[in-house]
Parts: sequence; structure tokens; C-alpha cells
Amino acid sequence: MVTLKYPRLCLLIIFAGAGWAQLPPPAREIALYPGVAPGSEKWSYAEKVAGTPDKPQAQNVVRPVLLYYPAEKAKAVGTAMIVAPGGGFRTLMMSYEGVDVATRLNQMGVDAFVLKYRTIYVDPSASPAAGGRGPATTGPQAGQNLREIAGADGQQAVRLVRQHAAEFGVLPNRIGIIGYSAGGAVVLSTVYGPRDARPDFAAPIYAAGANSNAPPEGAPPMFIAVAADDQLVGYQGSIDLFSAWRKAGLPAELHVFQTGQHGFVKKGGGADHYQDRLEEWLKLNGWLTRGAK
Repeated sequence: MVTLKYPRLCLLIIFAGAGWAQLPPPAREIALYPGVAPGSEKWSYAEKVAGTPDKPQAQNVVRPVLLYYPAEKAKAVGTAMIVAPGGGFRTLMMSYEGVDVATRLNQMGVDAFVLKYRTIYVDPSASPAAGGRGPATTGPQAGQNLREIAGADGQQAVRLVRQHAAEFGVLPNRIGIIGYSAGGAVVLSTVYGPRDARPDFAAPIYAAGANSNAPPEGAPPMFIAVAADDQLVGYQGSIDLFSAWRKAGLPAELHVFQTGQHGFVKKGGGADHYQDRLEEWLKLNGWLTRGAK
């Protein structure tokens, strides 16, 4: 695990210099892998910032990391949650699907880890991949499936937080993950992945790739949210996912809000308050009851 000598100072500079000045800096940046991430050995380009100052995005992520946002010690309940932003596997929405979510989780007493997973190489002149739907055919990622690589990063994130739970002051059996759109697909990769990389609870929000696949043995409880007017991924996959969990007798909660569209960007409906529903669900299942801290 990478620990910076002067984490707050260094990350303040990084966030401001990278165009993320409006986002609160993390307490620490933690590399998912020692050295170069497996599969990224030939990725010789630099990460870049896109979006706007109030809604910054990360692109061309080569080095996957966790941005650690701990809850105040007086509020901390001993639960951790990994946050996987969306962005079509091409970009990461670092504000409203990342750091903003971490801030809200901190208010609940939950330690948050924003996951910067690896993304499709974006070249303004010629993009070498087709929207994350399969392996790239040209460019530095030729032959690689970035959806699978992003999913592997999600699995590694769960492993890492659980392995170092004592260091963070959380319980190893209270490691959750929430993800949005493409980040929701990352969540599902952890849920259906190896047991040692499986979260203790999961929240796919307007998740890409949600379907009716039977849950694996020992699958975690699930909180699912989507808008009925989602114009990109639709709502049926989320309903099917919920149905699969209930058919298997597993705890699950589903919210299909009348309006909100993809990203819950259309305001005025219940989707505006989905985090309130999430907090109620976390409380119902005991994850907001004080544990390790």
C-alpha cells in the first residue's frame, strides 16, 4: 500500500493542478497494485482531466487507486464503502458519482474509498475502442477488454480494503461497494467475482449490465436504484437483478423512481433523495451501528 510522506499537502497540489480544485482532497491515495497494474504494462500515456471545474472527470486512467475519505472519528461506525464512479468506461465522473458520494457517506459515519479504475484510452483524433463493449482493436489497449479490467480493479479494491481493515479502523465483514452506470458494472463484477473479492453489501445504481443472472452462493445483500425514464440503460435490468436476488431468498431493496433519467440528472422526483433511501437501508441492516471504531 502506498502512503505519501505529506499526503494532505501533496494531494492538495495534485487536485488543484489537475483541475479538481473544487473537490475536497482525500486523506490518502492508495495504489491498488504494487508497481504497474497487471495489463497496463504498455500504457505509456498520461492520465488527463476533462469535464468542468464543478464536474471534473478523470480520463486515460493507467494507475488505479483508491482515494481515502475517512469519516470523523467521533462519527465513524466501523463500516467502509468503495465508490465506483460511472462514465461509460471512458471517463470517471469524479464529483457527483465520486467525491460527493464519499462526503455523504462520511456524514453517515462510513469511511469512503473513491475508486479510480482503469478506463478506455481516449484520443481526440481517433478513439481505438468502441464504447467499452469489447476488446480494443487498435492503439495501446489492442486486444484488451476494459470492462473486464475495470471489474478486476473493483475486485482488487475490495480485497485491499478488507486486508487492511484494521489499519483503517473498520471491520473486515463490513466492506461495501456502490457504483454508478459503468461503475455499477464494476460493482456487479465484485458481486459475481471470487469470494475473497466479494463485498459484504452492494449498491448498483442505474447499473450498466444489470440482468437476471442467478447470484453466486453467498452473494451479498443488494440495494438497487434506477429511474423509470433512464434513457441509456433502462430499468428492466435492475428489476431483473432484484428478482434474481429475491428468487434466491437474498435480501434486496429496489427503487424505480418515476423520473430522474440516467445519472439522476432530471430533478424533481424521488431520485433526488436516493441517498436518503440508501442511508435507511444501511441503517436497517446494521451497517450504521457503531462497530470497530
